[in-house]
Formats: sequence, structure tokens, C-alpha cells
Amino acid sequence: MAILEVEGLRAYYGKAQILQGINFGIEEGETFTILGPNGAGKTTLIKSILGLVKTEGGIKFKGEDITGLKTHERIARGVAVCPEGRKLFPNLSIEDNLKMGALGRDGDDTLEMVYTLFPRLRELRNHIAKRASGGEQQMVAIGRALMSNPSLLLFDEPSMGLAPIIVKNIKDSLLKMKNEMDVSILMVEQNVKMALDLADKVAVLVKGRFVKGGDRGSLGEVEKLYFEI
Repeated sequence: MAILEVEGLRAYYGKAQILQGINFGIEEGETFTILGPNGAGKTTLIKSILGLVKTEGGIKFKGEDITGLKTHERIARGVAVCPEGRKLFPNLSIEDNLKMGALGRDGDDTLEMVYTLFPRLRELRNHIAKRASGGEQQMVAIGRALMSNPSLLLFDEPSMGLAPIIVKNIKDSLLKMKNEMDVSILMVEQNVKMALDLADKVAVLVKGRFVKGGDRGSLGEVEKLYFEI
């Protein structure tokens, strides 16, 4: 069953059209990664699904047309985002940042799950977020998104600005999450290895259009095309 269906999606900033008619679907438990250079429209796609930019076309979540819903209504239905740049509350503790993702409910069980996924955060739970390293802050951002128990998790370039060893640690944690948790993932990335290692399906976005895509059997072909862009 498709958890997300996008049809003819066009997105605009003012009169400037960024997405040129995007079509794709994500099945339950599936990871769909989108590669693309700067300015391709990757972040705009994430914002479109969240209802943060003007769009035309159709977006269905769990079979429901959500194109007319406000952002908080989409989130309440089970969509969460790990945003580009993490966007933590810098003067709150790591644990308080995580709890902000629980959307007002008792999230103790989910918090324990996040600490199991990221043991380092348990050690730092009382530390102020702004004093954490970039990799630790990225763990907090992912954990905060998980605190709402989402059905669909959106990632906007989770490897951005991180050292290669930290990227590997984040990737390993995401692979564990993918294998152990009931969540579908849409990830936009520029780190090809990370994106392809996590993908069930992949597409390349250039100037607001998909120029290539496919399932795991086509990953090599997609990777070759990406490096030719």
C-alpha cells in the first residue's frame, strides 16, 4: 500500500516555478531517496509535502488527499521532518529538545527508543544542545522527529556539514531504524553513498524534474548518471 502518492506536483516561490510536475509514490516501510545538485528543488519538495510552499497537483497520504491541509494538520496525521540545518532549540537540553517532538503527548516509551537508537544522547541528555557536536545535534534532530511516532519521516540532507566518520555513524543508525521501526522514509541528499546505501528506490532531481529513477536494481545506473550531471 502506498503511504505517499505525489502526482503532477508543481511548486512556486511567488511567480517562480521550482518543481515542474513531479510524480512518485512511497510504499509502507520503503525508503525513497532523491539525489540532486544544489538548486535542484530538493528542499522545495520536502516543503511541498509539508504544505510550506504554494503548490499545484495532488498529494495523498495514507490514501487521503492532504493538498488542502495546513502543515500542523499534515503532521498530526503522521508526517515528521528532520530539517536541513537541524534547527534545534540551542539553549534547551538535549532531552528537552527531544521532548519537543512528542507534540504534547507522553513520549516516555518513544524517548527510550530514541536513546536505544542513539546511546550517546542518553549520556548527554542534560547537556545544552548548542554545546553538542554537529553529529550529536543531527542525532537530536532525527530523534526529535521520531518522537511523534511518524508513519512518514522526511529527511532534508542529513549528512550536510558532517565529517565522513560521522556520516557513517548517522547512516548506520538510519539503517537500524529502517530495519527495526515501522516508518517510511523520504530522503533528499547530495551524499551519493549514503543515499544509495539506504534506498529501496532512488531518483535524480534536476531543475525541478526527475531525470532518472528506479528500484535497487537500477542504483548503479542512477549513480553513474548523477556523476555525469
